[in-house]
Amino acid sequence: MINYLKGNSVELIKNTNNRMILILEVNQVGYEIQIPSRFARQLSQDESENLQIFTHLQIREEQPILYGFATSSERELFRQLISVSGIGAQLAIALIDTLGLEELIQAIVTGNIRKLSKTPGVGQKTAERIALELKTKLSQWRQLVGITLPSSSAIPSLEIIEDIEMTLLALGYTNEEINQAIYTLSQDNQMLKNTHTEEWIREAIAWLSRN
Repeated sequence: MINYLKGNSVELIKNTNNRMILILEVNQVGYEIQIPSRFARQLSQDESENLQIFTHLQIREEQPILYGFATSSERELFRQLISVSGIGAQLAIALIDTLGLEELIQAIVTGNIRKLSKTPGVGQKTAERIALELKTKLSQWRQLVGITLPSSSAIPSLEIIEDIEMTLLALGYTNEEINQAIYTLSQDNQMLKNTHTEEWIREAIAWLSRN
């Protein structure tokens, strides 16, 4: 019904359910839009007032809810997720928040149940169902829209990842923050050659302190 809205950000608030709500003014009408936390952080750092939000309208118990995303690809991924039995809008947003677009698609396409299960509320059976139902669909779709996934070699070893996660979780960082740090550091070819867990942890903490 509404493909996208373009207007000015009036307010960004966290409601009583810890959901990020963007108030977007379009032609003197204020729209209340729930957006992923990742998107909210981007907006807080963006000085541009004229925003384009790709939307999905859901009618639940006669109450319309408008969801918003930074890109049409993120919105399509959201729609694919809620098509899976047992996956509601909030769980779909949690998956996007925890892993991000590329990592989430990669986890589904490769059947990485362990990574999918990092999302709060997603157990092993739910993760297996997501991978089973969406693996082929997303593999074809991401090629059509030109989403390039990181190669399997462009990540540290499983042992290093587990050590990073255990250490940073103990320090109070969230799974989402840890995944972002690991993904960012994995873009550095020099870091990928580094097999010292302590240096990965030190660099991850340094990155998190700056962001």
